[in-house]
Amino acid sequence: MRPFAYVKPADVTAAVRAVATEPRAKFLGGGTNLVDLMREGIERPDTVVDVTGLPLDTVEELPGGGLRIGALVRNSALAADPRVLARYPLLSQALLAGASAQLRNMATVGGNLLQRTRCPYFYDAAAACNKREPGAGCDALEGFNRGSAILGVSESCIATHPSDMSVALAALDAVVEARSVRGTRRIPLTDFHRLPGDNPEIETELALDELITAVELPAAPVAARSRYRKVRDRASYAFALVSVAAALEVRDGAVTEVRLALGGVAPKPWRAREAERILLGGPATEAEFRRAAEAELAPATVRPANAFKVNLARATIVATLRELTTGGEDG
Repeated sequence: MRPFAYVKPADVTAAVRAVATEPRAKFLGGGTNLVDLMREGIERPDTVVDVTGLPLDTVEELPGGGLRIGALVRNSALAADPRVLARYPLLSQALLAGASAQLRNMATVGGNLLQRTRCPYFYDAAAACNKREPGAGCDALEGFNRGSAILGVSESCIATHPSDMSVALAALDAVVEARSVRGTRRIPLTDFHRLPGDNPEIETELALDELITAVELPAAPVAARSRYRKVRDRASYAFALVSVAAALEVRDGAVTEVRLALGGVAPKPWRAREAERILLGGPATEAEFRRAAEAELAPATVRPANAFKVNLARATIVATLRELTTGGEDG
């Protein structure tokens, strides 16, 4: 690990100023895997800004029934918050599906948003990775790509985004609050993470001098009836092969409101807009759920090792929506 300066600011203003004056500074938060990346030589910051002591660890009510979640709220605390359990159960379920209890006690909302990919080639300094070294190529294209993305990919990168929490936030129309010396701006969560295109090294819309200070959840009555379903190789301590965050409202047999987002299938949390379009106003039937899932997955770009994700994602979408219409548990 190369030498670096360590700064622990006393307040948010000082933290923002520290980052503004250090173009190669990185934030050290509970949820980021920055230390691992520094140890492997993948991240080489000149300055590490420790934000763990900032007063950004509360969950506050918003007018109208939404919530403002501080960037340093721990994942375990957020999952157990009675307001989240009652209004946004899919978010609590997503948080509890990630990592271990010990990690959830340390991981933060802001850090979770900024997780780097778990693509093995990104972590292998001997491998070609455009995300780690722009222009180097992507060994995952013809290599071990069973866990790689099938939606939103490019010839530069097929890595998946690892966060469970972010998939739920995408379904909930969350907004990320970011602060810099230039002021505060609000970024829709669905726009916060970027698709790779020709620049997979640029993963978010967060500017180099910005600090995430909060995430806002708008009021969403439909979310009171919601689920997060995660399919993985092991029952715990594994990243999603496919995950589905869904909220559904049905009246007189028809879908009157729906939210749907996918994880494990794209380089960013994937809001399933096409599936939502087909479902809204239509019959709440398994055949219609399948038709919507197939339409969403139609643009998938697959490789032999990850082609199974199309069928798995379709089945998981249908099972999750079925559960929301019946109130039961599928296996």
